[in-house]
Amino acid sequence: MGEDIYPFSGSYIKAAKVFESIGKFGLALAVGGGMVNSALYNMDAGHRAVIFDRFHGVQNIVVGEGTHFFILWVQKPIIFDCCSQPRNVPVITGSKDLQNVNITPCILFQPVTSQLPRIFTSVREDYDERVLPFITTEILKSLVARFDAGELITQRKLVSSQVSNDLME
Repeated sequence: MGEDIYPFSGSYIKAAKVFESIGKFGLALAVGGGMVNSALYNMDAGHRAVIFDRFHGVQNIVVGEGTHFFILWVQKPIIFDCCSQPRNVPVITGSKDLQNVNITPCILFQPVTSQLPRIFTSVREDYDERVLPFITTEILKSLVARFDAGELITQRKLVSSQVSNDLME
């Protein structure tokens, strides 16, 4: 009577335990791989990142192109596009002879990558929307006020070069 009705039942139990342990290992591997994957970020060409740390604030390190790690829930990469980008800034100002002048310069801009931590702490990511219209308007108003309407047309190259030099400063 000591015989088992099902002769292979012991091997089925052993196989079930092996598959159960493989399943647990696979689940642990998937969770670990997911955490490692979520701690990776890619920096494409022309982009740079500044790391914000919840304990230390914005780090003074600018991260370049490639794949990088960060500490989950502690650090956050803030990505900046450092390629040259165009921006139209319409300005209505007065000339020396009090004529209204409508100017819409197209400005090609890009941030200085070494200054990205400072830009982020003082202006944030939308620096182009906050800073460029203000600077462009002030420069154009001060420059156009030096010329009368006729001189703006006849000395267009001079005005253009002065606008460019003043914006670069």
